[in-house]
Parts: sequence; structure tokens; C-alpha cells
Amino acid sequence: MVYIAEYIWIDGTEPTTKLRSKAQVIEDGKEPGIWGFDGSSTNQAAGDQSDVVLNPVLVTPDPLRKGDNKLVLCETLLTDMTPHPTNTRAKCAATAEKYGDLDTWFGLEQEYTFFEGIAPLGWPDNGFPAPQGGYYCGVGADEIFGRQVVNAHLEALIYAGIHVSGINAEVMPGQWEFQIGPVSAPAVADELWIARWLLYRIAEDFKGPKGMPISATLAPKPVAGDWNGAGCHTNFSTTEMRESYDACVAAAEALGADGKPELHISNYGAGVEDRLTGAHETQRYDQFSYGVSDRGASIRIPWQVEKAGKGYIEDRRPNANCDPYVTTQMIMDTVCSAAKS
Repeated sequence: MVYIAEYIWIDGTEPTTKLRSKAQVIEDGKEPGIWGFDGSSTNQAAGDQSDVVLNPVLVTPDPLRKGDNKLVLCETLLTDMTPHPTNTRAKCAATAEKYGDLDTWFGLEQEYTFFEGIAPLGWPDNGFPAPQGGYYCGVGADEIFGRQVVNAHLEALIYAGIHVSGINAEVMPGQWEFQIGPVSAPAVADELWIARWLLYRIAEDFKGPKGMPISATLAPKPVAGDWNGAGCHTNFSTTEMRESYDACVAAAEALGADGKPELHISNYGAGVEDRLTGAHETQRYDQFSYGVSDRGASIRIPWQVEKAGKGYIEDRRPNANCDPYVTTQMIMDTVCSAAKS
């Protein structure tokens, strides 16, 4: 007998990478192993040296094919088995190992927007829906669009063993969020990439009210104007932060140290300036602030953390389209290096 392994990887598309996948039929009893692909078709190799290696880093049950079938998330390697230039996971893993004694945890809040054709799901053919207000965590077919896809995605994540901790409708109609964590890096980013792939793949099987296929986008500003953007708010803690409020404040201040805000913003996803305008629950991309319960700050310290005197902080700046390997690596490096200095 055999099973099907769907190999998933991140390509070299710029400025925002895409997910790719292909299937291999494997004999029962054998684990998914090293494989490869044509990098010249994914912006990862030249045609005369096109082979790129796929190295499995996370294998989960396949919630779509089910049975003994598997999803196989891979990192990309050169043929000499060193990390491919587009492999951001390797640096994230090295940083996590460097600061392993601090036991870093992450929770990622992935926002996204459903589209049907060229418009967000549920939007009228002409003009705009009612202003934002009733959509966030709302209920009812007049305000909530795409719930059937969201529920199918949630069930798939649970089946696959992903550490999903919740879902909710977001502020803009047609926009949703799921949360992964708390999990350490790079595993939390591995799981987010699998979750993103499942979101795209599951949406393929649904159509909207206009009869067109539904698609999901991580665009940070899917609709211009007075509408919320889409982020990937990143919650972070170390052992010390989970025991001390002062350590949480110190972490927020480390992220605001000289040169750090600009460095992080430049690596938090293409189009971040379009989303971080100072409106719609954001701080401006060229300003930095932190505060308790302040969703207009760069870094939010939840009120529960201040009350408990310990916990975590939330970096509200990363885009929905950020690379979670890069985001988590940068936060670890900035906060943990300051903690050890």
C-alpha cells in the first residue's frame, strides 16, 4: 500500500513569497524524505542549474485527503545541502538555538481577506458596504461573509495538529483572523505556513454568492481608503517576561531602541507603509510607541499583563504578508540580545 505526501515550500517570488506544493506517492512504512523541484520556475534558480532541494521540517496528517496521507512542509536547500538564499528558516532556527535558554514563545494572529473575483467577499457590485462597526466578531448573513470557509479551515487545522487557538471575524467585511500559538520558533512559523497553505487550498473548493471561486489574500491593505488593513500581530514572551512585568516593559523598550524600529519595519512585509498610517488601530510606520491596552501603539502591553505583573507583549506592526521566520527571528534577536546585555 501507499500514501500521498503533499510537499509544501516557500518560493522566491518578490517582494512577497508564495507557497508551492506537489505530491509524491510513498510506500507505507517510509517517511517523507529529501526531494527537489525546478527552481527556475519559482525564482529560485537559473535554468542551467535549476535543481533545488526540499528538506522536510514538519510533517502533519493531511486533513484534506485524510487517511494515512500527509502534509510535508519543507525548507529549501542548495544541492550541497546548505540553506538556499531564499531559506529564511535557517536563520530563525539559529537565533532560536542561540537564545534557547530564554525559552521564547510566540502567538501569531494571522489576518486575511476573502475575495470573490476582484472585490472582497460579500461586497456589493457597485459602491461600498456599510461603514465598519458591526463586522468585528459579528453574526448574521448581512454582516458576515465566508464563515463556511473559516469553519472548514479551523477543522482542518485541528485535524492536522496545528496549535490553533482561535478564529474571529475582523473589522472589515470579508476579513477574518486565526491565531497560532503559543509555540516556540521556528515551529510557530512552520505551523503558520501550513495554516496559510490550507487556507488557500480549502478556499478553492468554495464559491461566493456571485458563483465565482473564493480566494484568500494576505494583502496588507486590500481596499484603499477608510478600511482596516490586515496584519499579523505577533505576541512574544520569554521566561523572564512570563514572571516579571518589568521584563515586558524592557522588551518593548528594546524594540524601540535606536535604529531598531526602522530595521523591523523594513522587514515586516511589503506594503507596510500603506497599512501603518496611524489610523485604523495602527501607529505610523515612521513612529514608535508602546502602551498598555493601546491598539494605536507599535507595541501593546495587554491590560491583563499589567494587572498580573507578568506575561507578554504584542508587536502590532508585522503585515499579514510578513515572513513569520523573519518576524520571529528579528524579535528574538532584538529583545533577547538586550536582555543578555
